[in-house]
Amino acid sequence: MLSMAANSLPNKALLAERVDKLIHALSNGVYEREHTIRLCLLSALAGESVFLLGPPGIAKSLIAKRLIEAFDDSRFFDYLMTRFSTPEEVFGPLSIQELKDHGKYVRLVDGYLPTAEVVFLDEIWKAGPAILNTLLTVVNERTFKNGQETLQVPMRLLITASNELPDEDSGLEALYDRMLVRVFVNRIQEKQNFKAMLMGEGPDMAEIPEGLKIKADEYQQWQALIDHVSLEEETFETIYQLKRVIEEKVENGESNELYISDRRWKKSLRLLKASAFFNGRDSINPLDLLLLQECLWHSPESRQDIRDTLRDFASNTVFGQQAATQQADTAQHQIEEVHQEVASKLSMTFGHDTLMGKERYKYDFSSAKRYTVNRNPRMIKLVMLQHNPSVSEQETGDSRWVYVDGDEFEKKIKTGHCDIYGFVNKNTHLCRLHFEIDASDRLVIKDIASRNVLVGIAGDYGVSQDQLAGWQQKVQEATDAIHEAAHLLKLARSRFHGALPHNFVDPEFPVLIEQSLATASEEIETIQRHLDKSAMRLTRLTEYFA
Repeated sequence: MLSMAANSLPNKALLAERVDKLIHALSNGVYEREHTIRLCLLSALAGESVFLLGPPGIAKSLIAKRLIEAFDDSRFFDYLMTRFSTPEEVFGPLSIQELKDHGKYVRLVDGYLPTAEVVFLDEIWKAGPAILNTLLTVVNERTFKNGQETLQVPMRLLITASNELPDEDSGLEALYDRMLVRVFVNRIQEKQNFKAMLMGEGPDMAEIPEGLKIKADEYQQWQALIDHVSLEEETFETIYQLKRVIEEKVENGESNELYISDRRWKKSLRLLKASAFFNGRDSINPLDLLLLQECLWHSPESRQDIRDTLRDFASNTVFGQQAATQQADTAQHQIEEVHQEVASKLSMTFGHDTLMGKERYKYDFSSAKRYTVNRNPRMIKLVMLQHNPSVSEQETGDSRWVYVDGDEFEKKIKTGHCDIYGFVNKNTHLCRLHFEIDASDRLVIKDIASRNVLVGIAGDYGVSQDQLAGWQQKVQEATDAIHEAAHLLKLARSRFHGALPHNFVDPEFPVLIEQSLATASEEIETIQRHLDKSAMRLTRLTEYFA
């Protein structure tokens, strides 16, 4: 349990708003670098390190210098590495006095990396082994051995940068792996931003308001609180899904560039916790997981693979969109199976033969029930076995049955198709109807979209109560499944909107997710409407055939 008093804890909503304002203040006057600054600030707040990859002259050092202004009364150290750089230039010169008086190798660290809160090391991979080995210990343990004394390093953020990646088998893999957040920083892309940069027309890099700056005691308090952010089981399952998606790409030979160490997954968790905390939440939200786009790549090829994978993951999986639509699709398959069973049992199947080179179709209408409609006693009732928008332009809504003159229909349909006038549902005005016999020798009626609708005939029902009950049971199961899918999607929307606005994630991701949720919702609603009509039709099947 935390020992601090409850009234000293930060207001979560106000903290998230403050962080957002701080990001905007830091980004003023730095063109097209807001997202990079967001990620760097989050890394600082999580105590993690950042690697910026990009060509020279694109404001990598400016980003680091802006970040120091986020912290109240903090020290900054930056250095451009060369292959001639020495440890003295990074960690401080040796004290001649200590060496002369006590024979000890002690460095004068004030003003150098061991005493800085924000550190920027440019062209990091050009440094020699003596610097990089010491730096690895600093990053890992936040300590620096100065003679016989071990100093605690106050470094909150280490930003390294280069226009290249470390060579394979260079011995730099361990340090590179400690750079949790990796950001590709490109040249200015937008025309107006490029012009503003050339002309100096953009906003000035103003001083950060004191009320936004992070104080040392706040920073320490937040580090303890971040540890208490929870990872719920459902969110863990989503992380594991992502892990499996990536691993399957490697196993299937789709990519050989996606090796991700267990250490990197573990270090990423603290970044996700920090994201949740500084967005005002007590637990990691699936939206936080998309920050892994900047953590899981290690080469240009793997960066593109990870970007593609995370975009697909955001569009289909991260909030369970695919699970909901798959459940809806399963419900649709169930109802289609019922339709096929109903059609197989109740559709009118014709026989046929060839007479004088012409194919003739026949059906025994003797068992068909006759109805008197509009004073015509020869009418037969043909029942639509599938829902439809209507079988006549003169009628709107689902057509359930039609009445046609049985004698006339029997003569006309022998050719395999016919137009005939009849009555739709309970209406008493004549409509022109078009019938055909399909490739399976079944009678169909064309709806207003020219789609085939299978037809049965009243008086030739032959469905037992048990069979009808079985169909209705399957429809009920499909109905339950589609309602569950709709519920899952509603929960997904709630979780997604509960994570907005998000201070750190790529702005493209919420747009992708919103679109995918809307698409999934439309798909489920379409299936549900189809299913509801199917359920009603089966429930009232005996009435239609009466």
